[in-house]
Amino acid sequence: MHPPALTLKDFCDAYRVCRETAYQQIRAGRLRAVKLGRKTLILRADAEVWAASLPELRTVGREQASA
Repeated sequence: MHPPALTLKDFCDAYRVCRETAYQQIRAGRLRAVKLGRKTLILRADAEVWAASLPELRTVGREQASA
């Protein structure tokens, strides 16, 4: 069973982002965070919403790029 909240370090490890990127996402309002004393926590549900909202990577095949 996973804990309902992630520390910022756990979030960064799980989603492979650096601490600065996480804070940028929080400041921009794209990632919701809560405080518990001095700790910044990200609820697992909020992390999943954030991940689902990321844009899809669209690639163009080589044959289309040269046309």
